[in-house]
Amino acid sequence: MIRLNAKPVNFKLGEYISNGYEFYKANFGSLLGAFLLAMIMSIIPFCGLLAIGNFYKYCRDLRAGRNVSAGDIFNFDDFTPYFLIQLVLLGGMMVIYIPMLFMIPMMADRDPSAGPPALFVIYMIFVYIAILIVCLKGFYMPALISLGRIIDIKEAWKISSVMTKGNLLSIFLYSLAVGFLSQLGVIACVIGVIFTIPFAYASHYFAYEDALKQVTYDEIQEIGIKNEL
Repeated sequence: MIRLNAKPVNFKLGEYISNGYEFYKANFGSLLGAFLLAMIMSIIPFCGLLAIGNFYKYCRDLRAGRNVSAGDIFNFDDFTPYFLIQLVLLGGMMVIYIPMLFMIPMMADRDPSAGPPALFVIYMIFVYIAILIVCLKGFYMPALISLGRIIDIKEAWKISSVMTKGNLLSIFLYSLAVGFLSQLGVIACVIGVIFTIPFAYASHYFAYEDALKQVTYDEIQEIGIKNEL
């Protein structure tokens, strides 16, 4: 586990997209193959997030010039934290749907032409906003778990919340931009999405790499500062 000094990061939206594109273009075959293996691994129950986390590790090792292989994707070292995250998400979804169990019968008794009741609309808006905020504040959790070796999900959430402070809008706009670019394959040809989606994850890797560099505790630099004092 690396030593981190949790703080808000300087989010460089355009740089991450540009670096992700150049990295993907230079390593197209390797990254596409690794992504397809990650998609195969995600078929295994509760392994979807783990597969993507392993893809980020693959990007890190490939970028560092290390030997990479298919076995890097099918690695279960981080299974527990990602499994716990999915249990938390499952519990959250159950909590969200409980009020809907009472609202749906009320809607069934209404005239369909009248539309859904205002209470239901307000509730769904609140749910969508809450989910969006949680996703944005937890943006760095995959990086902290897979690349930073923070296996305690509470600690990973806490650190990610600090790192995203003041950057929620930038992260939201970045996610929209990368999401749009990754879906260009659908516009050109449905099968093309297989080639464009890996770009999104490669771009995410650069966002994670830069963020971890900004919050990693530099012991040598700290010693130099103390000596100057």
